[in-house]
Amino acid sequence: MQKPTPFKIDIPETTINQILDRVRQFEWPDAPEGGGWAYGTDLATMKDIVEHWLHSYNWDREQEIINRLPHFKARIRDLDIHFIHLRSNAPKRRPLLITHGWPGSFIEFMSVMEPLAFPEKFAGSASDAFDVVIPSLPGYGFSGKPAKPISPRTIAAYFDELMTETLGYSNYIAQGGDWGSSVSGWLGYEGKGCRAAHLNMFGWRSPGVAAETPEEKQAEKHAEMLFNMEGAYFRQQSTKPLTLSYALMDSPVGTAAWIIEKFKGWSDLDNGKLESIYTKDQLLTNVMIYLVTRTFGTSTWLYRGLFEDTRGAPVPPKSRIEKPVGIARFPTDLIPFPPRSLVERHMNVTRWTEFKRGGHFAAMERPQDFIEDVRAFGRDLDAG
Repeated sequence: MQKPTPFKIDIPETTINQILDRVRQFEWPDAPEGGGWAYGTDLATMKDIVEHWLHSYNWDREQEIINRLPHFKARIRDLDIHFIHLRSNAPKRRPLLITHGWPGSFIEFMSVMEPLAFPEKFAGSASDAFDVVIPSLPGYGFSGKPAKPISPRTIAAYFDELMTETLGYSNYIAQGGDWGSSVSGWLGYEGKGCRAAHLNMFGWRSPGVAAETPEEKQAEKHAEMLFNMEGAYFRQQSTKPLTLSYALMDSPVGTAAWIIEKFKGWSDLDNGKLESIYTKDQLLTNVMIYLVTRTFGTSTWLYRGLFEDTRGAPVPPKSRIEKPVGIARFPTDLIPFPPRSLVERHMNVTRWTEFKRGGHFAAMERPQDFIEDVRAFGRDLDAG
């Protein structure tokens, strides 16, 4: 077993200059008059973001902030996995694995990771402290790129090995939204070291479980309607991801527009305004993680891997996640949680929290709500 090695992000200036040169050279598309966001990413918004990108955004400053955190890489099977590892000051080790999704990155958790690891520094109780581990998914960011598409289940096996064999944690909590909810669900279902899962998206489902009550069926219709409106990206990335990559790997502005559209459409914004929740620097740093690592293409492979990578024994019909599961239900999401009655047929829900505000990128949108619910779930487990 190879020990983790410290890692520092150090992107050459030539790489940043090449990206900015492509941004300067971008030829703007025509946009329908008065269309706004109805036809896709709003042209005026993107021009404003690009102006900031070229004249105000500073990658070196963002890189320095990111590098204040303890980054590592570890060889897991055939891949190098990048992760942030914050060890708490508490005498009792309470490991928490947080997994991001697409089109996010570890940047999503910049506001929550230190309060979760060091609550005593943020007017919290030291007894709530977690050892926080935040990896980059394979094919994303600074993790290695798989040779072909892999599934959330396969990623869960990599992360379980990271937690148990590499880091020595035999009893951890898995947390996730987006793809992270699917990975965390698989960890809850079959991860050897996983004791419980905390999910803020409905990303793991038991085969053979269907809507039964009128309320459940209505929720299913609503979810189908949302997916029909917003799911074109999913169909492209799960069928022909390489075709998309030819265009977006060649265009930093195109990559930014593809990603930022999701932050607009899946977030709970004030009056629909992106900057009511996100700063331009936050949005651009997340985009830059994809650009400086050239991982936009391989990040989309996970959608194909969901259907193509069939490793692992079939899950018997109506099998549930039997380990404790905490649900943080934020109201604005691409894939909203159905009624609790249906979710409980998929998993052993021991905590269910309904929030009045918040969306898909919960840790960025509602960091304090996210922190408090994860802490409360940890207390529930300790008390149980």
